[in-house]
Amino acid sequence: MAEQRRNQRDGRDDRDGARPVPEVRRRSVSDGEAHAWEALVATARRTVSDGLVVGTSGNVSVRVGDTVLVTPSGVPYDRLTPDDVTGVDLAGRQVLGTLVPTSELPMHLAVHRTTDARAVVHTHAVHATAVSTLVTELPPIHYMSGALGGPVRVAPYATYGTDELAENMLQALTGRSGCLLQNHGTLTYGASLDQAYDRTAQLEWMCRLWLTASSVPGLTPSLLSERQLAEAGERLRGYGQRR
Repeated sequence: MAEQRRNQRDGRDDRDGARPVPEVRRRSVSDGEAHAWEALVATARRTVSDGLVVGTSGNVSVRVGDTVLVTPSGVPYDRLTPDDVTGVDLAGRQVLGTLVPTSELPMHLAVHRTTDARAVVHTHAVHATAVSTLVTELPPIHYMSGALGGPVRVAPYATYGTDELAENMLQALTGRSGCLLQNHGTLTYGASLDQAYDRTAQLEWMCRLWLTASSVPGLTPSLLSERQLAEAGERLRGYGQRR
């Protein structure tokens, strides 16, 4: 772990190879950022325990003011501590920590710059990734598609960590709060880490549902209409307890 962190502080990412690191402008961590980091780490660990990622794949971010806290690249989530806070500004300049931010930083920043997202979750969930290799849009097999804004699109493949992937993702997210990444995984966002994570879990479940139903020989699963999805989406906006 010590060697890994030394490599990262030198600007070398063990998983991604050498890559340029924005200049670090160190400052102290605020109480709000410390609390948000604790929640981010808990969410990242949950992606592993729930089987949505393996090892250090996938990544999570949460916005606090104009600072975006992100999981660092190549560090197992169960090893992250309060001292490992990693944050960048909206231009991608590192302002907190010395660990190299996730290689998928362009995707996270694209979402935070162009939407009202406060949190983003990216995973390599098995069923969702499988679906991303088969179709250009997840068939509307369940009304929870409405919670993501409608039928979930698949962003065309591009190399991970690139601006091209970030742009493809933004196109797929138009009018949606989640999408699939072709031959790659999922990305969802929300007003909180809990909401972003729940949308990821629901998306993976819907992909598993469609794969299961469509695998029955001689039968084709029934799908919901646009009207049915729109009605479900409207009802879901008022779902849960009022605060």
